Amino acid sequence: MTIASAMTFHPRPEAGEATPWAFPAPTRSVLPNGLTVLRCDRPGQKLVAVQLLLDAPLADEPAGLDGVATILARAFNEGTATLTAEEFAGELERAGATLDAHADHMVLTLSLDVPASRLERGLRLLADAVSTPALPADEIERLVANRLDEIVHELANPSRRAAFALYGELFPADDRISRPRAGTADTVKGIDRAAVADFYAAHVRPATATAVIVGDFSAVDFDAVLADTLGAWTGTPAEPSTAAPVTADDSGRVIIVDRPGSVQTQVLIGRVGPDRHDDTWAAQVLGTYCLGGTLTSRLDRVLREEKGYTYGVRAFAQPLRSAADGSGRAMLAISGSVDTESTAPALADTWTILRDLAAGGLTDEERDIAVQNLVGVAPLRYETAGAVCSTLADQVEQGLPDDYQAQVYRRLAETDTAEATAAVVAAFPPDRLVTVLVGDAAAIAGPLKDLGIGEVTVVSA
Repeated sequence: MTIASAMTFHPRPEAGEATPWAFPAPTRSVLPNGLTVLRCDRPGQKLVAVQLLLDAPLADEPAGLDGVATILARAFNEGTATLTAEEFAGELERAGATLDAHADHMVLTLSLDVPASRLERGLRLLADAVSTPALPADEIERLVANRLDEIVHELANPSRRAAFALYGELFPADDRISRPRAGTADTVKGIDRAAVADFYAAHVRPATATAVIVGDFSAVDFDAVLADTLGAWTGTPAEPSTAAPVTADDSGRVIIVDRPGSVQTQVLIGRVGPDRHDDTWAAQVLGTYCLGGTLTSRLDRVLREEKGYTYGVRAFAQPLRSAADGSGRAMLAISGSVDTESTAPALADTWTILRDLAAGGLTDEERDIAVQNLVGVAPLRYETAGAVCSTLADQVEQGLPDDYQAQVYRRLAETDTAEATAAVVAAFPPDRLVTVLVGDAAAIAGPLKDLGIGEVTVVSA
């Protein structure tokens, strides 16, 4: 007997028409005080994202005081001429805002998130932080002590230790890029209030700064708010800093940072290559994604799925100092970890993958999957004001045009398999890779010498 269902089924929703999407375009302007502003209206984004980029490159840190830019960045949250650190934190909380800061090779960046309804209040606190920071001596001492504690943990972290070793190997010792961004114990311990105040006075001014502001401004008089807050910030005129060319020695070699008794090996393989100003960047991104950008990439398919050496391995390109004249470079790297006994076999398979890639190239299927993952999900990636703001700020830091990201997506979609293959093969030549391994040298050094991937050197952790 058939029993009729009493349920009423509603029609299944059908997908609507696809609508064109492009990365949001900002409006650029310059305030009377010299501050450059990139405004990007995003209706419905009630949490406004702000990034203020200060022209304070790490290369300008005084000799022997690596890390002073990082201490200054953290000190911006420690009060102003009119507010103590506690009062400043309280005002941020009442505004529903957060304020963070960090120093990188090109710029020092302050990041503010604030509800659109309290935008003026948030921007006023940001303006006070950069125009009249208190820089109290006791807070500077605390920040220095905190940083010294961090360094101990960084050196104990295999991935961070590998990065320190790779940068130290690739770049000349007199180039700031070869040393940890936030300084070492030897340099940080010499930082005091005077050093922080001097670095602030030398580099923080509106004339060389850029503010990127993204969100829904329909309920505020944006121009008036900006004029009364960041627009009221004053400072001396100055020319923007220029980046020195990046040079590197990527002759093939292996560096083992010895960790006796370690049960796994942290692997970081790298060299330098074209950055975003180069015409091959989009193809390089696409090819690198096929090599190691996701679970279905070649590296993961072999090292993780077939061999079980690792939980995951990734290939990526990370811009370093950038310059429109082409002297900027990017770090091209492969990163992951394997159990100690699998170190040599995993590296042997990695080099086989790279050589096979050069010999046979990528497949159209690999290229299509990469385009879908990189371009197809872009509208979701940029749903929030914060994501849009971060990308626009990144473009400013790297000296790129305002429509750069939109053009990259177009270029990625147009790049064919042959172009992507040529770019990734050029990015990762097997005989021009510096390999850093953090692990038990006694267990892994011997087998590595037979691989033919470069001279093996052991250094202490």
